[in-house]
Amino acid sequence: MPQSLQTFKADLFKALGHPTRVRILELLREGEKTVSQLIAALGVEGSTASQQLAILRMKNLVDTRKAGSLIFYRVRDPQVNDLLDVARRIFDTHVGQLRSMGNEDALVTSLSSSPGSRKPKSLAHRT
Repeated sequence: MPQSLQTFKADLFKALGHPTRVRILELLREGEKTVSQLIAALGVEGSTASQQLAILRMKNLVDTRKAGSLIFYRVRDPQVNDLLDVARRIFDTHVGQLRSMGNEDALVTSLSSSPGSRKPKSLAHRT
C-alpha cells in the first residue's frame, strides 16, 4: 500500500512539474475557463496549451465540460489550490531567506571593506 501512495504522490508532482501546467491550475482557481481563454491568458500556442491540458486531464487534476463547441476546464479537486498555496508559502520563505542572506553578505562586505574594521565574530564564519 505505501508504494502505491508514493507512486501517486510522485505522479502528482510530475504533473505539477511544468510551469505552464502550474499556471493553468492557477488560472482555473478563479473558476472554469474555455480553452481559448486559457490560451489568451497563457500567451502560448494552442498546441502547447492543449498538450499541457491533456496531461492535467490524464492525471485527474482538471475536468472538462462541453457546451456547444466550447470546452470548459476546471480544477477537479479544490485541494489542488491548497497545495499550490503551500508551494507559494515555501517559495516566499525561501526568497525571504535568500534576501536575508544577501543582506548579511552585504553587511559582511561593507564591514570588511571599511578601513581598520574587523568582522564581527558572528559573521566571521561566512567568508
